[in-house]
Amino acid sequence: MGIISLLLILVNVIVSYQGFKNSTFYNKYKFRVDAVLLYKDYKRMVTSGFLHVNWMHLIFNMLALYFFSGSLELYLGPVKFLLIYFLSLIGGDLLSLFIHRNDGDYDSVGASAGVTGVMFASIALFPGMHIGLLFLPISIPGWLFGLIYVLYSIYGIRSRKNNIGHDAHLGGALVGLLIAIIIQPSALINNTWAIVIIMLPSVFFIYMIITRPHILLIDNYFFRKHSDAITVDHKYNIERANKQQEIDRILEKIHRKGMHSLTSKEKQMLEEYSR
Repeated sequence: MGIISLLLILVNVIVSYQGFKNSTFYNKYKFRVDAVLLYKDYKRMVTSGFLHVNWMHLIFNMLALYFFSGSLELYLGPVKFLLIYFLSLIGGDLLSLFIHRNDGDYDSVGASAGVTGVMFASIALFPGMHIGLLFLPISIPGWLFGLIYVLYSIYGIRSRKNNIGHDAHLGGALVGLLIAIIIQPSALINNTWAIVIIMLPSVFFIYMIITRPHILLIDNYFFRKHSDAITVDHKYNIERANKQQEIDRILEKIHRKGMHSLTSKEKQMLEEYSR
């Protein structure tokens, strides 16, 4: 394992531990959509990658980084390795930012995007390497692991069944894969089929959410998590009506008492609405 990988793990542990102890520190540096879009606090797209929710979250990510970083750092060198890691962190948050751009309260932390970037860079360069499955005495080729991981991430983004940042994972993975190809163009020639197999579902999914963003809102056979009594469309209309009522209340308060009477939360809501 290289010295840069060890330093990354050490910094993650130190910064995460500070976040565990100090909620103000945690909230100041975590990724949050409105902090980035409204207040241009772009540093959060990197600093959030060194915070974690709890020890289990931290340990899992650091173990993954430990197992995947060694050969990649030795093969590419510390500078190119760091380039992949940090660009993957940013790429993961950019995809999260796009998907959750209308959800100002969305926040996330974790090194997962950087770690998946390292994983997929390794797969792009060594698609035949075997990856062991957690707690199972079997391993599968790297390209197959990459394909399964991408499909699972897409499923996770669509289903929203848990609190895992699948969008950041997918964004980090794709950026890591692409940067590895840019750094080592011969990988695209030598490993064309493996890279194409991984890229096709990812590119198609991103194309779909850009051109048809409503697919992230609509119930269907595979992703039905709402009761028949209230569909996603109904829920959206209800939330929109409730928000409009809240804005009307704030405007009425301004009319009666003036702008100075608003709380910070009301001002923030008014600013988001005006955007």
